[in-house]
Amino acid sequence: MRSAKSMRVGIAGLGAIGLPVARRLDAGIDGLVLSAVSARDLDRARARVAGFASVPEVVPAAALADHADIVVECAPQAAFAAIVEPAVRAGRIAVVVSVGALLDRLDLVDLAAENGGRIVVATGALLGLDAVRAAAEGEIASVTMVTRKPPASLAGAPYLVERGIDLDGLAAPLKIYDGPAGAAAKAFPASLNVAAALSLAGIGPERTRLEIWADPGVTRNSHSIVVEADAARFSMTIESVPSAENPRTGRLTPLSVIATLRGLVSPLRVGT
Repeated sequence: MRSAKSMRVGIAGLGAIGLPVARRLDAGIDGLVLSAVSARDLDRARARVAGFASVPEVVPAAALADHADIVVECAPQAAFAAIVEPAVRAGRIAVVVSVGALLDRLDLVDLAAENGGRIVVATGALLGLDAVRAAAEGEIASVTMVTRKPPASLAGAPYLVERGIDLDGLAAPLKIYDGPAGAAAKAFPASLNVAAALSLAGIGPERTRLEIWADPGVTRNSHSIVVEADAARFSMTIESVPSAENPRTGRLTPLSVIATLRGLVSPLRVGT
Protein backbone atom coordinates (compact mmCIF):
# COMPACT_ATOMS: atom_id res chain seq x y z
CA MET A 1 0.00 0.00 0.00
CA ARG A 2 1.34 3.44 -0.89
CA SER A 3 2.37 5.61 2.05
CA ALA A 4 2.17 9.39 2.17
CA LYS A 5 5.95 9.53 1.73
CA SER A 6 6.17 7.22 -1.27
CA MET A 7 7.89 8.57 -4.37
CA ARG A 8 6.12 8.00 -7.67
CA VAL A 9 8.14 6.16 -10.31
CA GLY A 10 7.57 6.33 -14.06
CA ILE A 11 9.33 3.90 -16.40
CA ALA A 12 10.12 4.58 -20.05
CA GLY A 13 10.63 1.29 -21.87
CA LEU A 14 9.17 -2.10 -20.98
CA GLY A 15 11.75 -4.44 -22.48
CA ALA A 16 14.44 -6.61 -20.90
CA ILE A 17 15.24 -3.92 -18.33
CA GLY A 18 12.09 -1.89 -17.78
CA LEU A 19 9.60 -4.73 -17.44
CA PRO A 20 11.43 -6.57 -14.60
CA VAL A 21 11.81 -3.23 -12.81
CA ALA A 22 8.09 -2.50 -13.24
CA ARG A 23 7.17 -5.94 -11.94
CA ARG A 24 9.36 -5.53 -8.88
CA LEU A 25 7.86 -2.15 -8.09
CA ASP A 26 4.37 -3.59 -8.51
CA ALA A 27 5.28 -6.35 -6.05
CA GLY A 28 6.12 -3.65 -3.52
CA ILE A 29 9.18 -1.64 -2.46
CA ASP A 30 8.89 0.55 0.62
CA GLY A 31 8.90 4.23 -0.28
CA LEU A 32 8.25 3.70 -3.99
CA VAL A 33 5.14 3.27 -6.11
CA LEU A 34 4.88 2.58 -9.83
CA SER A 35 2.67 5.38 -11.10
CA ALA A 36 3.19 5.43 -14.89
CA VAL A 37 4.89 3.66 -17.78
CA SER A 38 5.64 4.51 -21.38
CA ALA A 39 6.93 2.69 -24.45
CA ARG A 40 7.15 3.17 -28.20
CA ASP A 41 3.98 1.06 -28.59
CA LEU A 42 1.52 2.29 -25.97
CA ASP A 43 -1.04 -0.42 -26.70
CA ARG A 44 1.57 -3.10 -26.13
CA ALA A 45 2.59 -1.35 -22.92
CA ARG A 46 -1.00 -1.44 -21.70
CA ALA A 47 -1.13 -5.17 -22.38
CA ARG A 48 2.11 -5.76 -20.47
CA VAL A 49 0.91 -4.05 -17.28
CA ALA A 50 -2.75 -5.11 -17.49
CA GLY A 51 -2.28 -7.88 -14.94
CA PHE A 52 -0.41 -5.80 -12.38
CA ALA A 53 -1.79 -5.58 -8.85
CA SER A 54 -1.95 -1.80 -9.26
CA VAL A 55 -2.12 -0.87 -12.95
CA PRO A 56 -0.05 2.27 -13.71
CA GLU A 57 -1.00 5.02 -16.13
CA VAL A 58 0.26 4.45 -19.68
CA VAL A 59 1.37 7.75 -21.17
CA PRO A 60 3.73 9.19 -23.83
CA ALA A 61 7.33 9.52 -22.65
CA ALA A 62 7.20 13.32 -22.46
CA ALA A 63 4.26 13.07 -20.03
CA LEU A 64 5.97 10.82 -17.50
CA ALA A 65 7.21 13.84 -15.55
CA ASP A 66 3.57 14.84 -14.96
CA HIS A 67 2.90 11.52 -13.24
CA ALA A 68 6.16 10.71 -11.47
CA ASP A 69 8.82 12.08 -9.13
CA ILE A 70 11.41 9.68 -10.60
CA VAL A 71 11.58 8.88 -14.32
CA VAL A 72 13.51 5.73 -15.20
CA GLU A 73 14.95 5.60 -18.74
CA CYS A 74 15.16 1.99 -20.00
CA ALA A 75 14.65 2.67 -23.71
CA PRO A 76 16.79 2.58 -26.87
CA GLN A 77 19.36 5.37 -27.03
CA ALA A 78 17.47 7.16 -29.81
CA ALA A 79 14.69 7.94 -27.31
CA PHE A 80 17.02 9.18 -24.56
CA ALA A 81 16.54 12.93 -24.93
CA ALA A 82 12.77 12.66 -25.39
CA ILE A 83 12.57 10.91 -22.02
CA VAL A 84 15.21 12.66 -19.93
CA GLU A 85 14.85 16.27 -21.07
CA PRO A 86 11.19 16.71 -19.99
CA ALA A 87 11.97 14.98 -16.71
CA VAL A 88 14.85 17.21 -15.63
CA ARG A 89 13.14 20.32 -17.03
CA ALA A 90 10.29 19.54 -14.63
CA GLY A 91 12.73 19.13 -11.73
CA ARG A 92 12.39 15.36 -11.52
CA ILE A 93 15.02 12.71 -10.86
CA ALA A 94 15.99 10.88 -14.05
CA VAL A 95 17.53 7.44 -13.52
CA VAL A 96 19.29 6.58 -16.77
CA VAL A 97 20.51 3.32 -18.29
CA SER A 98 21.57 4.57 -21.75
CA VAL A 99 24.72 6.22 -20.42
CA GLY A 100 26.33 6.34 -23.86
CA ALA A 101 23.57 8.69 -25.00
CA LEU A 102 24.26 10.93 -22.01
CA LEU A 103 27.78 11.59 -23.35
CA ASP A 104 26.17 13.35 -26.32
CA ARG A 105 23.75 15.32 -24.14
CA LEU A 106 25.75 16.52 -21.15
CA ASP A 107 23.85 19.79 -21.55
CA LEU A 108 21.03 17.97 -19.78
CA VAL A 109 23.13 18.03 -16.61
CA ASP A 110 23.08 21.85 -16.76
CA LEU A 111 19.35 21.78 -17.47
CA ALA A 112 18.81 19.61 -14.40
CA ALA A 113 20.83 22.03 -12.26
CA GLU A 114 18.80 24.98 -13.53
CA ASN A 115 15.48 23.33 -12.68
CA GLY A 116 16.24 21.40 -9.51
CA GLY A 117 16.36 18.02 -11.24
CA ARG A 118 18.94 15.25 -11.01
CA ILE A 119 20.41 12.67 -13.36
CA VAL A 120 21.36 9.41 -11.66
CA VAL A 121 23.31 6.80 -13.61
CA ALA A 122 22.36 3.20 -12.85
CA THR A 123 25.65 1.29 -12.93
CA GLY A 124 24.14 -1.72 -14.70
CA ALA A 125 26.61 -4.51 -15.42
CA LEU A 126 29.66 -2.75 -13.96
CA LEU A 127 31.06 -3.12 -10.46
CA GLY A 128 33.53 -0.94 -8.61
CA LEU A 129 32.33 2.52 -9.61
CA ASP A 130 32.49 3.61 -5.97
CA ALA A 131 36.23 2.86 -5.96
CA VAL A 132 36.75 4.68 -9.26
CA ARG A 133 34.84 7.72 -8.05
CA ALA A 134 36.85 7.77 -4.82
CA ALA A 135 40.14 7.52 -6.74
CA ALA A 136 39.03 10.38 -8.99
CA GLU A 137 39.00 12.67 -5.95
CA GLY A 138 42.79 12.26 -6.13
CA GLU A 139 44.82 11.63 -9.28
CA ILE A 140 44.12 8.77 -11.69
CA ALA A 141 46.86 7.99 -14.20
CA SER A 142 44.94 5.49 -16.32
CA VAL A 143 41.74 3.45 -16.56
CA THR A 144 41.63 0.47 -18.92
CA MET A 145 38.74 -1.91 -19.57
CA VAL A 146 38.75 -5.11 -21.60
CA THR A 147 35.32 -6.38 -22.62
CA ARG A 148 34.62 -9.86 -23.98
CA LYS A 149 31.19 -10.74 -25.31
CA PRO A 150 29.58 -13.59 -27.24
CA PRO A 151 29.38 -12.56 -30.91
CA ALA A 152 25.56 -12.61 -30.84
CA SER A 153 25.49 -9.86 -28.22
CA LEU A 154 27.47 -7.55 -30.52
CA ALA A 155 25.72 -8.33 -33.79
CA GLY A 156 24.20 -5.35 -35.58
CA ALA A 157 26.33 -2.72 -33.80
CA PRO A 158 26.83 0.39 -35.99
CA TYR A 159 30.62 0.04 -35.77
CA LEU A 160 30.50 -3.47 -37.23
CA VAL A 161 27.92 -2.64 -39.89
CA GLU A 162 29.86 0.41 -41.12
CA ARG A 163 33.06 -1.63 -41.44
CA GLY A 164 31.44 -4.74 -42.90
CA ILE A 165 32.61 -6.94 -39.99
CA ASP A 166 30.64 -10.19 -39.93
CA LEU A 167 30.80 -12.18 -36.70
CA ASP A 168 28.76 -15.16 -37.95
CA GLY A 169 30.72 -18.37 -37.66
CA LEU A 170 33.54 -16.74 -35.71
CA ALA A 171 35.87 -19.54 -34.57
CA ALA A 172 38.38 -17.62 -32.40
CA PRO A 173 38.40 -14.45 -30.29
CA LEU A 174 38.54 -11.29 -32.42
CA LYS A 175 39.48 -7.84 -31.14
CA ILE A 176 37.03 -5.52 -32.83
CA TYR A 177 37.80 -2.24 -31.05
CA ASP A 178 40.74 -0.61 -29.26
CA GLY A 179 40.42 3.05 -28.38
CA PRO A 180 38.63 5.66 -26.23
CA ALA A 181 35.64 4.48 -24.20
CA GLY A 182 33.48 7.40 -25.31
CA ALA A 183 33.72 6.51 -28.98
CA ALA A 184 33.00 2.85 -28.17
CA ALA A 185 29.83 3.72 -26.30
CA LYS A 186 28.53 5.47 -29.42
CA ALA A 187 29.72 2.74 -31.78
CA PHE A 188 28.10 -0.05 -29.76
CA PRO A 189 25.07 1.76 -28.29
CA ALA A 190 23.07 -1.33 -27.36
CA SER A 191 25.79 -3.09 -25.41
CA LEU A 192 28.45 -0.79 -23.97
CA ASN A 193 26.80 1.69 -21.64
CA VAL A 194 29.19 0.28 -19.05
CA ALA A 195 32.09 1.99 -20.83
CA ALA A 196 30.33 5.34 -20.65
CA ALA A 197 29.52 4.89 -16.95
CA LEU A 198 33.14 4.00 -16.18
CA SER A 199 34.40 7.07 -18.02
CA LEU A 200 32.02 9.42 -16.20
CA ALA A 201 33.04 7.98 -12.84
CA GLY A 202 36.74 8.39 -13.52
CA ILE A 203 38.87 10.34 -15.99
CA GLY A 204 36.46 10.98 -18.82
CA PRO A 205 35.52 9.31 -22.12
CA GLU A 206 38.66 10.30 -24.04
CA ARG A 207 41.23 9.11 -21.49
CA THR A 208 39.45 5.87 -20.52
CA ARG A 209 40.81 3.11 -22.77
CA LEU A 210 38.76 0.16 -23.97
CA GLU A 211 39.31 -3.09 -25.82
CA ILE A 212 36.31 -5.03 -27.13
CA TRP A 213 36.58 -8.70 -28.07
CA ALA A 214 33.99 -10.85 -29.80
CA ASP A 215 34.70 -14.24 -28.25
CA PRO A 216 32.83 -17.39 -29.34
CA GLY A 217 34.30 -19.22 -26.34
CA VAL A 218 32.36 -17.22 -23.73
CA THR A 219 28.70 -17.33 -22.77
CA ARG A 220 28.73 -14.31 -20.47
CA ASN A 221 29.53 -10.64 -20.93
CA SER A 222 32.88 -10.02 -19.23
CA HIS A 223 34.38 -6.68 -18.20
CA SER A 224 37.88 -6.45 -16.70
CA ILE A 225 39.08 -3.09 -15.40
CA VAL A 226 42.49 -1.88 -14.20
CA VAL A 227 42.86 1.51 -12.50
CA GLU A 228 46.20 3.15 -11.76
CA ALA A 229 45.89 6.03 -9.29
CA ASP A 230 47.97 7.84 -6.70
CA ALA A 231 45.81 6.42 -3.91
CA ALA A 232 45.61 2.81 -5.11
CA ARG A 233 46.04 0.35 -7.92
CA PHE A 234 43.07 -1.95 -8.32
CA SER A 235 41.55 -4.37 -10.79
CA MET A 236 38.17 -6.01 -11.04
CA THR A 237 36.33 -8.42 -13.30
CA ILE A 238 32.64 -9.15 -13.68
CA GLU A 239 30.93 -11.80 -15.80
CA SER A 240 27.31 -10.93 -16.41
CA VAL A 241 24.71 -13.47 -17.54
CA PRO A 242 22.95 -12.16 -20.71
CA SER A 243 19.21 -11.64 -20.58
CA ALA A 244 17.14 -14.36 -22.24
CA GLU A 245 14.97 -11.67 -23.84
CA ASN A 246 17.84 -9.53 -25.15
CA PRO A 247 21.43 -10.92 -25.20
CA ARG A 248 22.83 -7.39 -25.44
CA THR A 249 21.56 -6.76 -21.90
CA GLY A 250 22.80 -8.47 -18.77
CA ARG A 251 20.43 -9.88 -16.16
CA LEU A 252 22.20 -7.71 -13.58
CA THR A 253 21.11 -4.44 -15.22
CA PRO A 254 17.46 -4.38 -14.09
CA LEU A 255 18.59 -5.45 -10.62
CA SER A 256 20.96 -2.48 -10.62
CA VAL A 257 18.10 -0.14 -11.49
CA ILE A 258 16.03 -1.56 -8.64
CA ALA A 259 18.96 -1.10 -6.23
CA THR A 260 19.40 2.48 -7.47
CA LEU A 261 15.74 3.23 -6.83
CA ARG A 262 15.95 1.75 -3.34
CA GLY A 263 18.97 3.94 -2.65
CA LEU A 264 16.94 7.06 -3.41
CA VAL A 265 14.48 6.38 -0.59
CA SER A 266 16.30 4.11 1.88
CA PRO A 267 17.24 5.51 5.32
CA LEU A 268 20.55 3.60 4.98
CA ARG A 269 22.71 3.96 1.89
CA VAL A 270 25.82 1.81 1.43
CA GLY A 271 28.36 3.24 -0.99
CA THR A 272 29.14 6.70 -2.29
